[in-house]
Amino acid sequence: MLKKLGLSILDFLLFSNFFIAICAVAQGLVTYHLLGAKPSEHVLAFLFFSTLLIYNLAVLLAKPKEPQKSPFKRVRWIFAHHRLTISTTLISVLCLIPLGLLYLSFESKLLMIFVGLLAIAYNIPFLTLNNKKIGLRNIPGIKLFLIAFVWASSCVLLPIVELESMHQIQVPLSETVLLLAKRFLFVCAITVPFDIRDLFQDKLYELKTIPVVLGEKKAWIFCQALLGIYLLLLVLFTKGINIDVIGLTLTVILTGWLIFKSNIKRNEYFYFFYLDGTMLLQYAILVLCSWMSVALA
Repeated sequence: MLKKLGLSILDFLLFSNFFIAICAVAQGLVTYHLLGAKPSEHVLAFLFFSTLLIYNLAVLLAKPKEPQKSPFKRVRWIFAHHRLTISTTLISVLCLIPLGLLYLSFESKLLMIFVGLLAIAYNIPFLTLNNKKIGLRNIPGIKLFLIAFVWASSCVLLPIVELESMHQIQVPLSETVLLLAKRFLFVCAITVPFDIRDLFQDKLYELKTIPVVLGEKKAWIFCQALLGIYLLLLVLFTKGINIDVIGLTLTVILTGWLIFKSNIKRNEYFYFFYLDGTMLLQYAILVLCSWMSVALA
């Protein structure tokens, strides 16, 4: 009975997209932590509801003809709870309007409008290629990098732009670019396994993802290479080894291990909880390492 209840709660968190929205908040908090700045509750709320909205829309716009026959439990759950998905989507819109209009700076508004349009264009078929209507996701090789760009812009650039507009902190351009690059690499690395899982489906829908182009084995190597570049940037451009470097290194090692353990046969919980959860784990490890350094000082 308890196991069934626990599984129902997990299904709700993962498949309603609440968990991925929490992960977005965690990634925003990672940025604030690394900058040593006080988090803005309005920015974090905006990250939560915008992520929830975009992920809900992505599923709703990609609704299959017979969702209850889908091989993916997530798709079956979402359309079995269709009213819930619609309700949380509408609530997200209603929350984003005042957050965006009243609490974000003009520069942040422009940034989020641009990122939001990119995220929507990812799914909506507004382009024509070979007499077919396609979205940005169908352009060969762009899917992975578009996802990573949207995440990095939202969770790194938005907090920085907002902090600077409030004159709370001035982040050098070099540091901003470095933070963006590392977050971009991290999100790319944890996104590729999802494409490997969907390899056969993406071939069917003619999506030119990294695994479709490179093949499964080379895609795994590509993931580890991305994390390797992340570590290289972390070590080369950090003055000395501090507690944050140790925390981020631990996160990359754990992420690399999870990617190594992932395969096509893994169930959806592995991907949506463990791999997506590395974004939440990253913040948790940073906080834990900071707490331990203070406790041992």
